[in-house]
Amino acid sequence: MIGMLRLPLIIVAMLPALAQAAPADRSRGIWRNPSNSVHIRAHPCGQTMCGTVIWASDKAKADARRGGTEELIGAQLFSGFVQERNGVWRGKVFVPDIGKTFSGTITVMNARTLKGAGCLIGRIGCKSQIWTSVDDPAG
Repeated sequence: MIGMLRLPLIIVAMLPALAQAAPADRSRGIWRNPSNSVHIRAHPCGQTMCGTVIWASDKAKADARRGGTEELIGAQLFSGFVQERNGVWRGKVFVPDIGKTFSGTITVMNARTLKGAGCLIGRIGCKSQIWTSVDDPAG
């Protein structure tokens, strides 16, 4: 059960890297994990992409606190995301419920969905999930 809780945070942390994707990717904005327990805003951060948690369920917040991250809302969960090739991004992901950083990738599937993968070591032990865009009235 604990492993299943970690995967959503790993994947969530990778989503913001898409904010700099091609306009057709429509990757800027807000994305939600499959269980809708975390929403993250994808945004530029210098020459790379960053991701900030803007909403989380009480359970996701409690999981993060157990891992040493007191405030999940506002936490930057990834850094250094750069475009590897068209529609594919690679960077580092911080997983607050275990206090560790991993490598991760995001692949744009279409304008409303993407596939996020987090890997324990290099490209070994990877898990993936499909994420959905959340309409952002703020643009």
